[in-house]
Amino acid sequence: MPTYEYVCDACEHQFDEFQSMMDKPLKKCPKCKKPKLRRLFGTGAAVIFKGSGFYQTDYRSESYKSAAKAEQDASKPPSSDKSTTNGTASKASSEEGAKSTKKSSKAET
Repeated sequence: MPTYEYVCDACEHQFDEFQSMMDKPLKKCPKCKKPKLRRLFGTGAAVIFKGSGFYQTDYRSESYKSAAKAEQDASKPPSSDKSTTNGTASKASSEEGAKSTKKSSKAET
């Protein structure tokens, strides 16, 4: 339950009141009993972060993020998939297939 700050416009009495968020704001000053009470915006309402945590690195600059990504990409080993390397693997395999076809045709004659 939050603590609200109140001030009376008639007698300028200022005090804090511990209330539920569902309670209606107070109207009557406890000191002078006049209905001139006003609720102030206070510093008591804080944001509460719940969860696994928030870290300094969550809010890094864009230059830091791009440098970190470049460093991470540089440390990765090259891809071992032959089919994605500029088509050279598929050319080599097609040349090997052509050579084997030529050899088998020479053997038959």
